[in-house]
Amino acid sequence: MALSRIWSAFIVVALLVASYHFIFNSSRDDVFGRMVTGTSKDEFKYVAIGDSATVASLSKEMKEYGYISQTTADKETKYIVSANVAADTVLKLQKNFTSARAVTYSYIQARKQKMMDGVIATCATAVTICIGLIGIMALFMGFMSIAEKAGGIRFLSKIVGPFFSKLFPEVPKGHPANGHIMMNFSANMLGLDNAATPFGIKAMESLQELNPDKTRASNAQIMFLCLHAAGLALIPTSVIAVRAATVGINGSKAANPTDIFLPCLVATFVATLAALLIVSFKQKIKIFQPVIIAWIAGISAIIALLVWFVSTLSTVGINIFSEQLSTGIILLIFFLIVLGGVYKKINVFDAFIEGAKGGFETAVKIIPYLVGMLVAISLLRTSGTFDVVIDAIKNLFAAFGADTKFVDGLPTALIKPMSGSGARGMMVDTMKTFGPDSFAGRLACVLQGSSDTTFYVVAVYFGAVAVKNTRYTIGAMLLADLVGILTSIVLCYLFFG
Repeated sequence: MALSRIWSAFIVVALLVASYHFIFNSSRDDVFGRMVTGTSKDEFKYVAIGDSATVASLSKEMKEYGYISQTTADKETKYIVSANVAADTVLKLQKNFTSARAVTYSYIQARKQKMMDGVIATCATAVTICIGLIGIMALFMGFMSIAEKAGGIRFLSKIVGPFFSKLFPEVPKGHPANGHIMMNFSANMLGLDNAATPFGIKAMESLQELNPDKTRASNAQIMFLCLHAAGLALIPTSVIAVRAATVGINGSKAANPTDIFLPCLVATFVATLAALLIVSFKQKIKIFQPVIIAWIAGISAIIALLVWFVSTLSTVGINIFSEQLSTGIILLIFFLIVLGGVYKKINVFDAFIEGAKGGFETAVKIIPYLVGMLVAISLLRTSGTFDVVIDAIKNLFAAFGADTKFVDGLPTALIKPMSGSGARGMMVDTMKTFGPDSFAGRLACVLQGSSDTTFYVVAVYFGAVAVKNTRYTIGAMLLADLVGILTSIVLCYLFFG
């Protein structure tokens, strides 16, 4: 099936790229070990031979990658670095410290490898993620159970029914799935990551009840996941916070951490519209209908109003507003659900426990799917596949004489569909390397704030309902991601030159 082929392709490509590096690039002779155990966080001690300026430059350049310069060799020395590995001084040092390896400056400089997990640590990470989800899933699905028994989900379904009946024609009007989908979209827009996943999984489970083929993704499930993965968010709070805290390699900080707010919002909105159009075209849904246009126009108006309001706030004001908005919405949802349950005279606590049990079971069920997907992604990262792609893109645009400064911000975009934490780390690394206010640094932030983790979403959401044939879901998601990436690049050129 589609997911199976992509998963297999990830592993095959990673191993082919790693084999190429191992055979033709002597500085990557540890690539296979790196893929299994990851990039070691241990310090590599070395003695560099040469003029003082060159030695000092190498020490500064390699320190952040775990390479510690020594003035004299000892039993912990791993490398003896010189311009000529056959030099007499090197041979004498090696005679006394046989465990040290004689290498050139270029060898060490080519080993600028960021810390990253191999497949073993990635498996543990996948399980840790799922364990972390257990409590969140139990909490929100417990409250969801109360809302369902009190009729709140069905009430919400009636409100969005006219709009969703056009986008999800296979879902009956008033079906609880509409309410679950609306809850997920609302949580995403408000940046409530912890709430979005349980609501989304509940939506997938509701849609699965209507799915005639339980192993094959339905049209409604594909539409929902593609819109969800587009990641429409009103305020990129976490990106702004990281931007404010990151210091570039030259000591620079972002002059205005919130300057990426508008590009992020526009890019994620365009990506969401692209996902809507792509899936609608595939499913032959008539998108230009009065109801759909009215809802999109209404959402656009809300976004425009929010942009105007946020533009009047300072950086601190934006952080306070977004934090209070997100936490306030969660507490308001809890209050309304419990109030509705009491009004309907249902056993609120028993309903919560019943739903919480389902949340626990779902969190455990997705472990194998998440382990498999994250391991394949880890192999791509540690094999150097992303580096090959980035270099190819830069060379391609350079060959046509085009501006290539945007390429330095692309690693975040390449990793984001596969790993949210990896993309966040790449965003921080880009800002540190080029500066938070550099074009690459700002572009990385916009890319981070304008999309979601496609393959993570596929693994978790389809894994929760045991759907194996994802059909064209991943293709549509990646195409929407591409639209978001291109939009982000264009917007950064418009806003930041």
